[in-house]
Amino acid sequence: MSTSHQPKLRFFSNPRSRARMVRWMLEECGADYETVELEFGPEMKSPEYLSINPMGKVPALQHGDAVITETGAILAYLAELFPEKRLAPVMGSPERASYFRWLFFVAGPVEAVTTARNEGWLQSQTHQQAMSAGFGRFDDVLNTLLHAVAGKRYVCGDHFTAADLYLASYIGWSMMDGSLPKRPEFEAYATPLLQRAASVRADEIDGDMQAAAMAPVV
Repeated sequence: MSTSHQPKLRFFSNPRSRARMVRWMLEECGADYETVELEFGPEMKSPEYLSINPMGKVPALQHGDAVITETGAILAYLAELFPEKRLAPVMGSPERASYFRWLFFVAGPVEAVTTARNEGWLQSQTHQQAMSAGFGRFDDVLNTLLHAVAGKRYVCGDHFTAADLYLASYIGWSMMDGSLPKRPEFEAYATPLLQRAASVRADEIDGDMQAAAMAPVV
């Protein structure tokens, strides 16, 4: 899809949130976008923002009349919007199947089980609860994630995609906050991807915004 006559993207963000993954994706795409930075609390729950995302959370992306929320959905949307960047495998390819598999795996089981682990909800998990939960048990998710990335530079063929961005971001973040253990397989996969120029640039932008937000008013 050509973006030459497309409306400008509006990116609703907070640098201390999952929106940092979307910032990286926008920089990978070379997108022309406007950042609307929102503070946690009343600002995200304002009627104006709730009309965009009724969850009152970031990230969100507005593209003309279209609104996209949920990190994985935004990444997939941007990959389709900028096909020349090859951030999604071609339709009908085996790589395309892997791409969707790992995007949704992060958005579903990985997100859910790491949150549950951080909050202490898994300490007394019963067999029946594991059967009912979409993620099963923590070790199920951990072993599947290790299998997905072990010995691989990319998870969907021979080049970087939005699935790699999502996986590397979440693995790096989760190892840092302790919701995933540090494993050599995770570090070997995620570290080079997190050093990509667009990732570094996105971190610099968000770091500057976070510093500005925390600066004392004089």
